Amino acid sequence: MGCRGNPDDHAKVENSMKALKVEAVYPAAFASFEGVADHLPHFVEVIYNKRRLHSAVGYPSPQQFEDQHIRRTGKSAA
Repeated sequence: MGCRGNPDDHAKVENSMKALKVEAVYPAAFASFEGVADHLPHFVEVIYNKRRLHSAVGYPSPQQFEDQHIRRTGKSAA
């Protein structure tokens, strides 16, 4: 572990949080925290997991990657 606030310590979480903020929260200009909290489950399930392409795994969506993994191995990636 490095010093406090070092993104190298938690790079995957930091990257996910950046995507969440930049793609879901900032563009929508929510009026309240409740609005954000109501929108985030939809963003994660529909946009991030099923539509958004991920370069780290060859540009499929997470859902496509999981489906390919199950076809190849017969086991869930989770």
